[in-house]
Amino acid sequence: MILDLLFPNRCIHCNRIIDSELLVCDLCFSQIYFTHYSYFENNPIKEKCSLFFPVENTFALLQFEKESLSRQIIHELKYKGREKAGKIIADWTTERLDFKNEKPDLLVSVPLHPKKLKERGYNQLHLFTETLAAFYDVPFDHQLIKRNHYSKAQALKDKKHRLEAANTFSATQPISGKHILLIDDVFTTGNTVSSVAWEILNAGNNKVSVLVMAMDV
Repeated sequence: MILDLLFPNRCIHCNRIIDSELLVCDLCFSQIYFTHYSYFENNPIKEKCSLFFPVENTFALLQFEKESLSRQIIHELKYKGREKAGKIIADWTTERLDFKNEKPDLLVSVPLHPKKLKERGYNQLHLFTETLAAFYDVPFDHQLIKRNHYSKAQALKDKKHRLEAANTFSATQPISGKHILLIDDVFTTGNTVSSVAWEILNAGNNKVSVLVMAMDV
């Protein structure tokens, strides 16, 4: 309580004092670019994923536009130590995503390399994934896929290096006959999601859908 008085939570966009459980104030919330994609219908992320691997359904919550509040929100989560932002973004997702009667069997998030995890202190996708799993009553597995190589942040790479991800990931155990929802933060080239998806598809008779926090448009 005393810390809240001395260091009140502020809107990441306009700096107004806001509730400790929020990221942005009500006024700035209207400036967030939501995609309004349908999970079951064709959308830009499905079109791009389909170029790389067989994909069932896709959903992106935000548009990751340059200099946008959406981009700022993701950067707060990934680089500013705002791990709890993952739950807030998940809550926004559950308000907009309905699996109807076709829930996936398992939620799997893109892993960090152990060295990167130690540097950051948390995987920015874990709380997001766990919040979704609890809401939709679907299990999650943070250990199914491992990252084999340490690399610098995607945001710091040029396009050429983003495309170099051969053997970056591997499955840690056999899995077959499952519909897996693959979760990532930002969809850019599609290379990361594709690499993980193929590990899942090659592991057995599985199906893959994709959910990302934001799509770089």
